[in-house]
Amino acid sequence: MKSRLIFIICLFFLNAAFIFPVSGNITGELNSIEQANHNLPDPIMIAPFVLLLVAIATGPVFYRHFWEHHYPKISISLGLITVLYYLIILKDLHSLTHSLAEFLSFIALLSSLFVASGGILIRINRKATPLFNSIFLLFGAVTSNLIGTTGASMLLIRPFIKINKDRIAPYHIIFFIFIVSNIGGALTPIGDPPLFLGFLRGVPFFWVLSNVWYIWLPVTLLVIGIFYVLDSLNKKGEQEETAYDGKFEFKGLKNLIFLGIILLAVFLDPAVISWIPGLGPFPFGIREIIMFLVVYISYKTADAEALKGNEFDFEPIKEVAYLFAGIFATMIPALQLIAHEARAMGEQLNAGTFYWATGLLSGFLDNAPTYLNFLSAAMGKFGLDVGIQEQVRQFVTDGSIYLQAISIAAVFFGAMTYIGNGPNFMVKSISEGAGIEMPSFFSYIIKFSIPVLIPVSILIWLVFFN
Repeated sequence: MKSRLIFIICLFFLNAAFIFPVSGNITGELNSIEQANHNLPDPIMIAPFVLLLVAIATGPVFYRHFWEHHYPKISISLGLITVLYYLIILKDLHSLTHSLAEFLSFIALLSSLFVASGGILIRINRKATPLFNSIFLLFGAVTSNLIGTTGASMLLIRPFIKINKDRIAPYHIIFFIFIVSNIGGALTPIGDPPLFLGFLRGVPFFWVLSNVWYIWLPVTLLVIGIFYVLDSLNKKGEQEETAYDGKFEFKGLKNLIFLGIILLAVFLDPAVISWIPGLGPFPFGIREIIMFLVVYISYKTADAEALKGNEFDFEPIKEVAYLFAGIFATMIPALQLIAHEARAMGEQLNAGTFYWATGLLSGFLDNAPTYLNFLSAAMGKFGLDVGIQEQVRQFVTDGSIYLQAISIAAVFFGAMTYIGNGPNFMVKSISEGAGIEMPSFFSYIIKFSIPVLIPVSILIWLVFFN
């Protein structure tokens, strides 16, 4: 019955309150949902994941000094608990290999975009106004579909902060995360990892654009409109008599070439181009090798003035790497248990249920595997297999409303928390490095996600998926 899955999701979040694209040449499978029932983990193994979420939420608030010095040890230690459980108890090497491949692909993309965009310096010498900021965010939303939410976030967050240097407030960064780092990238498979995984599985490249734009556009404008109202109430810096000449400066032009190489490398996967060789049994492919090379070469050849102007350092990507290494390991049991229940109950679930289930879990789990888990469950309603491209294409026609609900939810709800999508944490780290006091994990949710994103999400559900 439908209530069973809802109950499981509610129970997962109640427990939590108390306590990218995957390379197709790794194992021939992109998702971990095809597990035999006897290999399902004990539900108690969700505990390391919940503990890590609690540590991420409370560490910077209640024990900041300890957390800043020891978060790598905490994250890796909790991840090792899950790894050892799968190796020794379940003897399931496949799930671990798959998760490692996911993580390497995830960190290769984020780190290459982070370093390549870090060598690009954009200076806009003009006064920050609510209208200009709103136009800037809309530009960022469109750009997210061309170079991905990570690329757009890393390229634009620093100039956005500098434009608003006299009136910067936490809400500027939060709405940047909402729009540029998440919602904006919902129109193309390049925009966000879940959509790219759908493309690898057989969803036509332009299906997302043609089926999501009429939801994306009003939602983007609505969220920007809310930002405009908030920004209009911000009178800070109005007395500053700084002279502005409207000059636009761009340094690090050659790094645009590196961004182009990264975007082309995204498609170097056997699932997309049949003649691309796989590198199995290694948990990475040609794509990841190219991206890590871009990290090294783009940094070594970067414009020194651009790096200095951006106050570039590796701390943000280091923090993301350590924390998400733990997240990718500890979330394996949660994803498998959720996937098992979703598949079992797939026939009783409607588009609205898939929308909320995919969305709420994407806010706390990596949205890419969450997307695949619920895509598989939805296809099960039609007797189709997510591992067969021809059947995925058939589902695009037969189950379009389900695919639409899952796609929108996976991308939009990634903005619900700092860990909902990779760029979120990086934007937070860069902002804190610039001296902006960002809200804690729970404050982010309570002050911004619940009052802004939840009403918008309910509106989407009422209009399109109810």
